[in-house]
Amino acid sequence: MTTLPKPRQPELKTSLPGPKTAAIMERDSQHLSTSYMRPYPFVPDHGEGVWLTDVDGNTMLDFFAGIAVSTTGHAHPHVVRAVQEQVTRFTHVCLTDYPQEITTSLAERMVRHVEKPGEKWRVFFGNSGAEAVEAAVKLARNHTGRSHIISTIGSFHGRTYGAITLTGSKTKYKRGFGPLLPNVSHVPYPNPFRPPLGATAGTCGQAVIDHIEGLFQTIIPADEVAAIIIEPMQGEGGYIVPPADFLPKLRSLCDRHGIMLIFDEVQAGMGRSGKMYSFQHFDGQNGMNCQPDIITVAKGIASGMPISAMLAKESVMTWPVGSHGSTYGGNPVAAAAAHATLDLLEGVVKHSGCGDSLMENAAQVGEFIMAELKAMQAEFPFIGDVRGAGMFIGLEFVMPDGRPDGKLRDAASMAMFERGLLNLDCGEAVIRISPPLILTREEAATGLEIMRDALRALK
Repeated sequence: MTTLPKPRQPELKTSLPGPKTAAIMERDSQHLSTSYMRPYPFVPDHGEGVWLTDVDGNTMLDFFAGIAVSTTGHAHPHVVRAVQEQVTRFTHVCLTDYPQEITTSLAERMVRHVEKPGEKWRVFFGNSGAEAVEAAVKLARNHTGRSHIISTIGSFHGRTYGAITLTGSKTKYKRGFGPLLPNVSHVPYPNPFRPPLGATAGTCGQAVIDHIEGLFQTIIPADEVAAIIIEPMQGEGGYIVPPADFLPKLRSLCDRHGIMLIFDEVQAGMGRSGKMYSFQHFDGQNGMNCQPDIITVAKGIASGMPISAMLAKESVMTWPVGSHGSTYGGNPVAAAAAHATLDLLEGVVKHSGCGDSLMENAAQVGEFIMAELKAMQAEFPFIGDVRGAGMFIGLEFVMPDGRPDGKLRDAASMAMFERGLLNLDCGEAVIRISPPLILTREEAATGLEIMRDALRALK
């Protein structure tokens, strides 16, 4: 069993930003791309578990994990050992040309979590979530011989050309970059807290299904639609969980019209929701199926090493040899980190204090965080909604009339940061809580107390 040293509590030793941080940020502003965002004055120096220490010695509790990437926390010894051992063997050959046992066995492990009796899946490895999405769109168009893709408002699928076309969360991702991918449409995402299309929390899923069917009758010929791509739990759009019946109904719609169903699990997948893939919270409910045809995963797959995967049913992965590839995709060092991450997610290797597996820990500690945050709603009326699953949790801030309050959210986020909690926003007025999955109940309580103190200051 892996045992980490007792975690240190956050201790801000200097005002933020410290002198070293300020100096590095100034150099950064002079030499790096103007596209990079710098929401907080923080320059990490080293990490341990769920704690990050900056170059000035300030130790922070990490509640965002590099945008849901650092599944096993920082410098997890099991992941570090796996990477070190692989580096001593070989660091690159090119998976597109030569098979490698480490990636073959990784694919075998990944499909095990989605395959059902009589159904075989295959895997294409890339380097990022955007690459996995691009591969998914190419495959869907190639397999179906159709061209149209339907995505959702509020979605985030990456920043490459095809991916930003599919993305529907912010115009800044598209402004000045056109023309974009042709034959792409967007439909509302069924948000129970802010139901679209005049629906209610309970009917918004069916309303979106009816809206799509209406488009097929008036604007988009269904037999020209290759795929519908959707996040089973929407990430950047606000950490939104759809109604339980929505994904099974979407699966049925796709079946009726011969459309591929793509689930973008880049942010909510790999154990973050308490299950390996977030769609599994809905699959099989009341006998309903929502198994997709294609799945994209990245972020938390390898605890920070760059690797992504597109999983597809064997009956769908029909593109010819050489039609798609990647020089670095499935890099063996990243694959070693992915194996080590799966060891901890599946419970093959146990992390002290985290139950039988990190997936189990995500479910249990996430439930504790959700309950505590919901209790805070009584004290802080500007908390409009608490939602999520596992350690995929959104906290939405509202004005007295119920409208999103982005300014208050930003003030709350900065107040939490100044007290030692790393966090990140999403949606119009949401703080996302996506810590490393090794977060213990005690560490979660520390973070919640920091949040409560920051919110009281705002109140």
